[in-house]
Amino acid sequence: MAASELYTKYARVWIPDPEEVWKSAELLKDYKPGDKVLQLRLEEGKDLEYSLDPKTKELPPLRNPDILVGENDLTALSYLHEPAVLHNLKVRFIDSKLIYTYCGIVLVAINPYEQLPIYGEDIINAYSGQNMGDMDPHIFAVAEEAYKQMARDERNQSIIVSGESGAGKTVSAKYAMRYFATVSGSASEANVEEKVLASNPIMESIGNAKTTRNDNSSRFGKYIEIGFDKRYRIIGANMRTYLLEKSRVVFQAEEERNYHIFYQLCASAALPEFKTLRLGNANYFHYTKQGGSPVIDGVDDAKEMVNTRQACTLLGISDSYQMGIFRILAGILHLGNVEFASRDSDSCTVPPKHEPLTIFCDLMGVEYEEMAHWLCHRKLATATETYIKPISKLHAINARDALAKHIYANLFNWIVDHVNKALHATVKQHSFIGVLDIYGFETFEINSFEQFCINYANEKLQQQFNMHVFKLEQEEYMKEQIPWTLIDFYDNQPCINLIEAKMGVLDLLDEECKMPKGSDDSWAQKLYNTHLNKCALFEKPRMSNKAFIIKHFADKVEYQCEGFLEKNKDTVYEEQIRVLKSSKKFKLLPELFQDEEKVLSPTSAAPSGRVPLSRMPVKPAKARPGQASKEHKKTVGHQFRNSLHLLMETLNATTPHYVRCIKPNDFKFPFTFDEKRAVQQLRACGVLETIRISAAGFPSRWTYQEFFSRYRVLMKQKDVLGDRKQTCKNVLEKLIQDKDKYQFGKTKIFFRAGQVAYLEKIRADKLRAACIRIQKTIRGWLMRKKYMRMRKAAITIQRHVRGYQARCYAKFLRRTRAAITIQKFQRMYVVRKRYQCMRDATIALQALLRGYMVRNKYQMMLREHKSVVIQKHVRGWLARRRYRRTLQAIVYLQCCYRRMMAKRELKKLKIEARSVERYKKLHIGLENKIMQLQRKIDEQNKEYKSLLEKMNNLEITYSTETEKLRSDVERLRMSEEEAKNATNRVLSLQEEIAKLRKELHQTQSEKKSIEERADKYKHETEQLVSELKEQNSLLKTEKEELNRRIHDQAREITESMEKKLVEETKQLELDLNDERLRYQNLLNEFSRLEERYDDLKDEMNLMVSIPKPGHKRTDSTHSSNESEYTFSSEITEAEDLPLRMEQEPSEKKAALDMSLFLKLQKRVSELEQEKQSLQDELDRKEEQALRAKAKEEERPPIRGAELEYESLKRQELESENKKLKNELNELQKALTETRAPEVTAPGAPAYRVLLDQLTSVSEELEVRKEEVLILRSQLVSQKEAIQPKHTMTDATILLEDVQKMKDKGEIAQAYIGLKETNRLLESQLQSQKKSHENELESLRGEIQSLKEENNRQQQLLAQNLQLPPEARIEASLQHEITRLTNENLFYEELYADDPKKYQLYRISLYKRMIDLMEQLEKQDKTVRKLKKQLKVFAKKIGELEVGQMENISPGQIIDEPIRPVNIPRKEKDFQGMLEYKKEDEQKLVKNLILELKPRGVAVNLIPGLPAYILFMCVRHADYLNDDQKVRSLLTSTINGIKKVLKKRGDDFETVSFWLSNTCRFLHCLKQYSGEEGFMKHNTPRQNEHCLTNFDLAEYRQVLSDLAIQIYQQLVRVLENILQPMIVSGMLEHETIQGVSGVKPTGLRKRTSSIADEGTYTLDSIIRQLNSFHSVMCQHGMDPELIKQVVKQMFYIIGAVTLNNLLLRKDMCSWSKGMQIRYNVSQLEEWLRDKNLMNSGAKETLEPLIQAAQLLQVKKKTDEDAEAICSMCNALTTAQIVKVLNLYTPVNEFEERVLVSFIRTIQVRLRDRKDSPQLLMDAKHIFPVTFPFNPSSLALETIQIPASLGLGFISRV
Repeated sequence: MAASELYTKYARVWIPDPEEVWKSAELLKDYKPGDKVLQLRLEEGKDLEYSLDPKTKELPPLRNPDILVGENDLTALSYLHEPAVLHNLKVRFIDSKLIYTYCGIVLVAINPYEQLPIYGEDIINAYSGQNMGDMDPHIFAVAEEAYKQMARDERNQSIIVSGESGAGKTVSAKYAMRYFATVSGSASEANVEEKVLASNPIMESIGNAKTTRNDNSSRFGKYIEIGFDKRYRIIGANMRTYLLEKSRVVFQAEEERNYHIFYQLCASAALPEFKTLRLGNANYFHYTKQGGSPVIDGVDDAKEMVNTRQACTLLGISDSYQMGIFRILAGILHLGNVEFASRDSDSCTVPPKHEPLTIFCDLMGVEYEEMAHWLCHRKLATATETYIKPISKLHAINARDALAKHIYANLFNWIVDHVNKALHATVKQHSFIGVLDIYGFETFEINSFEQFCINYANEKLQQQFNMHVFKLEQEEYMKEQIPWTLIDFYDNQPCINLIEAKMGVLDLLDEECKMPKGSDDSWAQKLYNTHLNKCALFEKPRMSNKAFIIKHFADKVEYQCEGFLEKNKDTVYEEQIRVLKSSKKFKLLPELFQDEEKVLSPTSAAPSGRVPLSRMPVKPAKARPGQASKEHKKTVGHQFRNSLHLLMETLNATTPHYVRCIKPNDFKFPFTFDEKRAVQQLRACGVLETIRISAAGFPSRWTYQEFFSRYRVLMKQKDVLGDRKQTCKNVLEKLIQDKDKYQFGKTKIFFRAGQVAYLEKIRADKLRAACIRIQKTIRGWLMRKKYMRMRKAAITIQRHVRGYQARCYAKFLRRTRAAITIQKFQRMYVVRKRYQCMRDATIALQALLRGYMVRNKYQMMLREHKSVVIQKHVRGWLARRRYRRTLQAIVYLQCCYRRMMAKRELKKLKIEARSVERYKKLHIGLENKIMQLQRKIDEQNKEYKSLLEKMNNLEITYSTETEKLRSDVERLRMSEEEAKNATNRVLSLQEEIAKLRKELHQTQSEKKSIEERADKYKHETEQLVSELKEQNSLLKTEKEELNRRIHDQAREITESMEKKLVEETKQLELDLNDERLRYQNLLNEFSRLEERYDDLKDEMNLMVSIPKPGHKRTDSTHSSNESEYTFSSEITEAEDLPLRMEQEPSEKKAALDMSLFLKLQKRVSELEQEKQSLQDELDRKEEQALRAKAKEEERPPIRGAELEYESLKRQELESENKKLKNELNELQKALTETRAPEVTAPGAPAYRVLLDQLTSVSEELEVRKEEVLILRSQLVSQKEAIQPKHTMTDATILLEDVQKMKDKGEIAQAYIGLKETNRLLESQLQSQKKSHENELESLRGEIQSLKEENNRQQQLLAQNLQLPPEARIEASLQHEITRLTNENLFYEELYADDPKKYQLYRISLYKRMIDLMEQLEKQDKTVRKLKKQLKVFAKKIGELEVGQMENISPGQIIDEPIRPVNIPRKEKDFQGMLEYKKEDEQKLVKNLILELKPRGVAVNLIPGLPAYILFMCVRHADYLNDDQKVRSLLTSTINGIKKVLKKRGDDFETVSFWLSNTCRFLHCLKQYSGEEGFMKHNTPRQNEHCLTNFDLAEYRQVLSDLAIQIYQQLVRVLENILQPMIVSGMLEHETIQGVSGVKPTGLRKRTSSIADEGTYTLDSIIRQLNSFHSVMCQHGMDPELIKQVVKQMFYIIGAVTLNNLLLRKDMCSWSKGMQIRYNVSQLEEWLRDKNLMNSGAKETLEPLIQAAQLLQVKKKTDEDAEAICSMCNALTTAQIVKVLNLYTPVNEFEERVLVSFIRTIQVRLRDRKDSPQLLMDAKHIFPVTFPFNPSSLALETIQIPASLGLGFISRV
C-alpha cells in the first residue's frame, strides 16, 4: 500500500511548531496526489491549511495509533520518526511517571529531578535473573543484561552512560554499580562491593561541582572496571579518569561553584582538627566566591564532609593522609588569595609578609621568600646561559592559577591512584564489566578547548555506537534469513579525521604550541588555510577571525580560538614545582610530583599484579602531569587523544550497552518536559540515529503467533490453517499487495515503517464495522423493546383511565346513597337528642324530690335513735347504782360472818398448831398456793413476753418488772421455808399476797399505759415506715437509674475492653508471629552459617588432609559434629571415657577447625577441673559427715546417698528381671502349650530337661524378687525411722562454731566441752563393745535358725518339684511370703523392748539385701547363658522335628502345621520397642536415613515409618536407662537428617519426606513424654509406653528447630520450582483465548539473553500444586502443616505475579485484569477441591485480586476514586498509583487514566499509613508452627519390612 493512501480523512499527522517542536493535527479530507495544501484541524479545534513543500512535496509524518503510544520500546512504534519518539517519551514521562524507555539497544533515561522509590533492594531482586524484554525498562535491566551476557558468553561488558550535564549520568552509573554489588556479592570477606560504592562520595567531592544546569555535575570522565572471578563475584575494581576540568579550580561562571570539596572544608572549618588550616567562610576565598552561589539548596556541606571522610577511611586512606589532602586543598584556597603589586609594566612583587602566602607556605612546608620570588619571576634557559626574568602582574596571576590547577590535578590523580589500590583485586580476575560515565555533546554560547575535547570524544563514541547498531541489525536479518541490503547511515569518520588526522585540528594545535611565538590567532589562520573550502565539515564564522565552526553529528558548534594554546600547553613553571618538591615538613606534597618511573600511573594495573583484561593489556589512560621535563612537553590534546584511543580499544573488545540520559528542562523542575531541549539532546545522543537506521529497513517485527493473535479478527474461518506460519503468509498477501512492505523470516515477520499502522487501521476499521453492526442490532432491539414497552404502557393507561371513569361513576352512586343515609341518621339524631333532654330533665326533678323526702325521714329516724340511746344509758346507770348498793350490803354481811367464823377457826388452829400433822397440812396448802401463784406469775411472764415481742423498745422495762416479780417469788419461797418452823408467818405471807395483788394491779395499770404508748409508737412507726417506703421508692428509682447507667457504662466498657482485647490479641498475635519469624529467620541464618562452616571445613579437609593411596574414606555421618546436639546427663566420667575413645578415630579422620577445636578443648579441660574440684569438695564434706556420724552411737552407718544408689540399682535389676521374666514366661508358655507328636520325638528328653532348667531359673528369680520387694519395704521404713539425735557432731556446725570463737575465753570453754565429749565417747564406746558382744551371740543363734530354715526350704523344694510348674511358683512364693512375714513379726516382738537390737536386726536385713542383689547379678548372667543355650536347643529341636516330620505318615499329621522354630514368636505380647546393638547404630542411621528412598516408603509403607522406628529404638534405650545410647541415637539421627537434606536438598520429595518424619518424631516424643497435657490424647495402652527414665524436652526443642529449617528449605525448593512457572502461567499465558490483545513488543523482546520459554500455563501451575499436595499427603504430613505450606505457595504466586505486574506496563490492561481474575478463581477452585479454603491461602492472593479489580473498574469520576480507595485496602498507595500509571489500553475502545484522576487518588490516600515499598517481599516466609498431632497407631503393631534392611534390630 502506498504511503499517500494513509492520508485519509480523520488521519492524524505531526506538523512543525516553533514552540512545541511538533504539533498534532487531523486531516479534514482525504489527500490526493497533486494537492499542494492539506486541510487540518489542530487538537485545540483550530482549522489550518498546511502548505506542502513545492520541491519535495514531502507529506507531514503520520501519528501512531493511540494504542501504540507509551510503549516500552520506541522501535515498537509503527511510524518511526522524531515526533513519534518525542511524543512517546513525553507521554511516558509526564502521564505515566516512567523515566526509562528502550530505543532498540539504547536505554533512554530522563532525569525526573525527584527521588523515586524504584531503586530499592526489592526492585533489584525483581530484576535479577529476568530477561531484558520481560520487565519494564530500567537501569537494572541493562545491568542484569550485561551481567548475564558476561556469565553466558564469557565476554567482558561495558555500559556506556552519556548525556549532557544535569541529565543524570553519574546517578545512572552509580545505580548500575549498586546493582552489580548487590547481585554478585563479594568473593572475599573484604566487602569489595562496599568499597566500590564508597568510591563514589570521594570522586564526587573532588570531581563534581555545581553548574547552571546541574547541582552535582561531573567535571571529568571516568571508566570504572568492576572485576569478577570465575563464580562471577566482585573481587575488585579499577578506575580511569579523563580530562578533569582544571580551569574550574581558578574560575567559576555566574551561579556556579568550585569543586564540592572546597566548600565542604569551609563548612567544617570549626572542627578542632581543622584549626591549623586557618579556613573561613567560602565567600572569603577568591577561588570559591566567583560564582556567587556558595550554597546548594538541600545540601549540607558539613554532613557531606563527614561522608567523604568515612569513605576515605573505608578505602584505606589513613587519617594522616586525609589531613595531608586537606592541607593541600586549604593551601590551594589560600594561594588563590595571593595578590601582586605592579612595579612596572613588566614586573611585579608580592607584598611583604603577605598573610595568604604565609599561610600557604606554612601549610606546604616551603620557604616564604623562595615561593614569593618564583611567583614573580621565571627562568629562561638558552643553549649557553640561563636568565631569571621578572614577569608582569597578569602573567604572575596566570602562573599562580596554573600552579593551583597543577597541584589540584596531581592531587586528583593521587587520590584516584589510592582508590584503585584500595579496590585492587587480590585474586585472579576472570572478567569485568566497565561503566563509562562520560560527558555528552556540549554546545554553549562560548565554546572553548574543553568543549572541543568533549565533542571529539562524543564523535568517537557515536561512531562506535553506529557501527554496533548496524552490526546488530545485520545479525538480526541474517538470523532470520532475510535478504540484506546495505542501509545508508551517517558515518562521522570525516569529522573524526578533521580533528585527529594528520594536519587535523589537534595536529595543527600541537604544532603551534611548539612554535616560540605561537598564538591563538596564528593557529586560527593555519586552520583557515588548511581546511577552509577544502573540508565540508569546517567553516569560518562571517564576523570573526578568531573562531571556527565544525559540523558534528549532532549540530554545528562554533569554537573560540582564544585560550586554546594555553590550555593545550598547560604551562607550569618548573621553578615553582621545584620549590614544592623541596618541602621537608610535608611528606605528601613531594609524592604528588614524583617522576613517572618511580610511581605507578593511577590507571596502570599491570605492576600491581592485576591480570590483563580481555586478553589485552590495560595501558595508562593519560600520562601524569608530574613527569620529567620531556614528558611535560606532551600537550593536553595529545594525552587526551591517546587515552581516548585506549578507551575505544577497550570498548571494542567488550560488548557495549548504552544508556542515554536526557535532561527534561533547564530549571530542574520535577516531571516537567521541555520539548525543545529534549529534541536537542535526542539528536545529540544518537537516539534518533538509531531510529533512522531501524526505519530504513524493517523496523516492526512480529512473531507468527503474536501476529496471529493480534490480527485473527482479519481472518475468516477458512483462512485459519493448522500451520500458523502459512496462515499468516496467506493473510498478509491479501491485506498488503506490495510484497516489498514485508518479509517472512524463520520465526518473525518483518514490516516496513507504517505497515503495522496500516494493519492496525484495517483492524480498527473491521472492529469499528463490527461495532457498528452490533450497535445497529442492539439499537434496533432497544427501539423495538421501547415500542413494545410504549404500546404496553398505552394499553395499560387506557385500561386505567377507563377503570378510573367507572370508579368515578360508582363513587357518585355511592355518594348519593350515602347522602340519603346521612340525612336519615342526622334527622333521627336530632329527634333523639330532643327526647333525651326532656327525659333527663324529668328524671332530675324526680330525683331531687325523692331525695328531699328521704332525707327528712332519715333525720326523724336519727332523732329517735339518739333518744333511745340516752334512755338506755340513764336506765343502765340507775340499775348499776342500785346493784352496787346491794352488793356492798351483801359484802358487809359476808365479812361479818366470815370474821366470826375466822375467830372460831383461829381457836382451832391454835390448838392444832402444836401437832406435826398440822404443819404438814399447812405446808401442803401453802405449796398449793405457791404453785397457784407461780402459775399466775408464769402467765404474767407470758404476757410480758408477748409484749416484748410486740414492742422491742419496752423490753428493758418489762424485763425489770419481771425480775422484781421473780425476786418476790423467791421471797415467797423463803417465807414458805420459814412457815415450816413458825405458823405466825402465815399472816405475813397473806400480807405479802396482798402486796402482790396490789403490785399486780399496778402492773396491770402500767401495762395499759405501756399498751397506750405502744399504740402511739406503733402509729408513729407506721408513719415512719410510710415515709421510709416513699423514700425507699425514690431510692429504688434512683437505684434503677444508677443501675441502668452502670449497666450502660459496663456494657460500653465491656465493648471497649472487648475491642481493646481483640486489638491487643491481634497485636500480640502479630508480635508472636514477628517473634516467631525472627526466631525462624535466625534459625535460617544459623543453618546457612552451619552449611557455610561445613563447606569451609570440607575445603580445608581437601587442602590439608590429602588421602594416602589405598586409604578408604569412612562414613562421616558420625563425625565430631555429634557433640552439637548432646546434652549433660547423669553419665559419669568413667562411663564417658569409651565415648570419647570412640570419637577419637573420627576426629583423626576429618580435619577440624583448629581454632574451634582448641577453644572446645580448653573449655572441656576447665569443666573437668571444675568437676574435679567439686568432686573433691563433695568427698571432703562426706568425710566430715562420716566422722561426725561415727561419733554417734545410735545412728546407723547407712548414708542416704548409698540408699538412693542402691535403690536405683535395685530398680534397674527389677526392670531387667521383669524383662527376663516376660521372656521366660513366653518361652515356657510356648513349650508347655505345644500339643504335637514331637512329644515322642527323639529330641523330647533334651527338650524336657531344658524346660525343667528354665522352670527352676524362673522360680529362683521369683523368690529373689519377692525377697527384694519385702526387704525394700523394710528399708524404706527403716530410713524413715532413723533420725539424727545429736547435732553437736555435725562437722559443718562444728566448723561454724569454731569460726565464731573470737576470744580465748570461748576457746577455753570449747576445750572443756571437748574433754567432756571425749569422756562421753569413751563411755559410748564401752557400751557399744558390750552391745557388739551381745550381737555376736544373737547372730550365732540366728545362724543356727537359718540352718534349720535351710533344711525346711530343701524339704519344701523337694515337695515342690513334684508339683506342676505353675503350682511350684505359686507355692514357693506363698511359702516365702509367709516365712518372711512370720520372721518379721517374730523379730518385732522379740526386740520390741530393745530398740538397739531392732536396729541391728534391720542392719542385718540390709546386708542380706545386698547379698541378694549380688545373687541377682549372678542369676542375670546365668539367664543370659541359658538364653544362648535356648537358642541352640531350639535350633536343634527344629532340625530334629523337620527330620521327624519327613518320616511321619500323612495320617499322623494333625490339621495345624507344627513350626517349632517359630515358637518364640507365637502371639508374643510386644512392648512397642526395638532393640539394637550399640555398634549397629551407624548401620541403622545409614539404612533408615541416608540411603532410604522416600518414594518407595511413601507408596508401600505406612506414613512416618522411619520416625516410629527411631522412636521405638529411643524407647528401648530409655527402658534400659542407657543415657549414652539415647544421646548418641538422637544426635546421629539429627545429623543424618541434616546430611541427607544437604545432599538431596533440592529434591522436593526428599525434603517433604523428612519434614513429615521429623514432625512425626517430634510428636512421638511429646505423645509418650509422660506429660499430662500430651497423655490425655492417648489410649491406656499408649500411656503404658511412655518414657520412664529421661526427659527429652531439650531434644524436642532441637527437633523443632530442625523441622523449622527443613520447612524453610521446603519453601525454597518449591519456590525454585514454581518461580519459572508463575509469570508465564499467571500473566503471559492466555487461559481465556482471545481476551488479551497482543501489541508490538519492539526490539528488546528479541534480544533477551534467554529465549522466552512460554511453555508454562495455569494448568502447569495447578498440576505442580497437585503434585506437591499429593506428595505431602503420601508422606503423612500433618494437615495443619500442609495448610501452612499451601499458604506459603499461594503467597509466592501472588507476590511474584503482583511484582511482575507492577514492573510490566504491557500487562496492565483491562483484558489482563480479567485474565488474572480467572486464573485466581481457578486457584480458589483448587483450594476448594482440596478442602483448604480455611488455610489462609486465599487471603494471601488478596493484593493480586485487588490489583486485577483495579485494572477492570471504571476510572473516571470522584465516585470511582472513592470506590477504588475502599476496595484496594490490601494494596499500598504506591502500588495503586503505580498500577494506574501503568494502565495501558490494548484496543482503541479503551481509555487511558487521566492524570487528574491519579492525583485525586493520591489526595484521598495521603492519610493512609502504609509501607512506601512498591514491591511485595516475594522471599518472605511466614512463621511456621507445629501443632501437636498425636498418632492413634499402636507401637506394638508396627512391623518392620525387610526392604529397609533392618534385620539387625528386633522387636521387644
